[in-house]
Amino acid sequence: MDWNSVRTPDPHGASDDDSALSREAGTDWSTTRDPGPGRVMVSTWDLAQIRTIAEASARIIQNDGRTQDARVLREISALAEIGEVTSAGYGTRPPHVVDHLRIPDGAPSLPQTPAGVAGLALRRLRACELAAPAARETIRLVGGREFDVVVANDARAIPTAFAVARGAPVWADMHEWAPEERTHVMSWRLLVAPLMDHICREYLPRCAAVTTVAASIADLYRERYGVAPRLVRNAAPYADLEPSALREDGAIRLVHSGGAVAGRNIETMIDAVKAAAPHLTLDLYLVPGNDGGSYLRALHRRAHGCARITFHDPVAPAELARTLNEYDVGIYWIPPYSTNARLALPNKIFDFIQARLAVAAGPTLEMARIINGFDIGVVTEDFEPDSIVAALNALTPAEVAACKSRCARAAHELSFEHEASTIREIVGELAPR
Repeated sequence: MDWNSVRTPDPHGASDDDSALSREAGTDWSTTRDPGPGRVMVSTWDLAQIRTIAEASARIIQNDGRTQDARVLREISALAEIGEVTSAGYGTRPPHVVDHLRIPDGAPSLPQTPAGVAGLALRRLRACELAAPAARETIRLVGGREFDVVVANDARAIPTAFAVARGAPVWADMHEWAPEERTHVMSWRLLVAPLMDHICREYLPRCAAVTTVAASIADLYRERYGVAPRLVRNAAPYADLEPSALREDGAIRLVHSGGAVAGRNIETMIDAVKAAAPHLTLDLYLVPGNDGGSYLRALHRRAHGCARITFHDPVAPAELARTLNEYDVGIYWIPPYSTNARLALPNKIFDFIQARLAVAAGPTLEMARIINGFDIGVVTEDFEPDSIVAALNALTPAEVAACKSRCARAAHELSFEHEASTIREIVGELAPR
């Protein structure tokens, strides 16, 4: 059982090779994959579905070279300007920390052990709060250390944060709408979702501060749990760049960067460009997903024969803005298959902005709010290929150039440096000097 990966159906009925194969698992200590194998029978439940899920035959996903969460790294950099930062997480020591407590890569951040699965199935949620091996290991590694502020990244880390805080204020940074993090995965929906709801209900009102990534998600936390999160958007650091000039031949250069992860609708981008006018090109900078590169290979097959579509190796985060700056329009269409997809405001939108690109995206609420609010691109009517093709074909070089110029004017306001002011305010309130 792997609660952090999923096969999602292709909305256009494509074969498995062309469909969404897996969701990207996070890389910080709050989003690791489950180890195994394990087996537990929950005989007290008559639900065959639950019993099947509880026969947990999981595999360890070893990924020593995985990248670290960009949001967490930016958060650490801001905190390090204020005080000394100790981190607890997977992988090697992040920049700017004075001490790193490394969680073993095979230790899951959910109670994915035989006893833990049984506890989840039987709704022994309080007992499950600290049952994850990563939680127990974090508590052990922290030992007698004392802190002025403890930051928990995502819901599953919050009970551990309270356990090590020893009365210090806890700040919960919610990267998405936690109760529906992976509700498209049946095992997660049946077993883990009740735990996430329990943690949010029990702990968020006790947190000294709560932050999240988008206004719509903040509204959900306010409505369900009675808390008032402040916004810290996933904005990229400010890049001192000017918009690149458009091609004299009238070509408009589209670009997309990020994970080759199914569910991100990259196949539709490819189909749209293949059907679009010949002056439109698409360059893709894609990181292979946790499916062994299967989805990326499917994308290559999908684009085969179209000379206007080019695949590139991914670039380092520090080089991304400058690389993307060579293009004209950053594109992204993610269908609203879940609450978090419907309300997504991802890193890449801000990457496009710092690269001084126009932005083309679907009617995803938060992305549309940025694009329309700053007048930096186009929002399609829906996520269908025909709508995307029509919107792309309607772009003119003059319109694209104007959007790029407006994007340059908005880049300071839509940078991490602007968001970091909220981080400084919170720390100043929680740990005044």
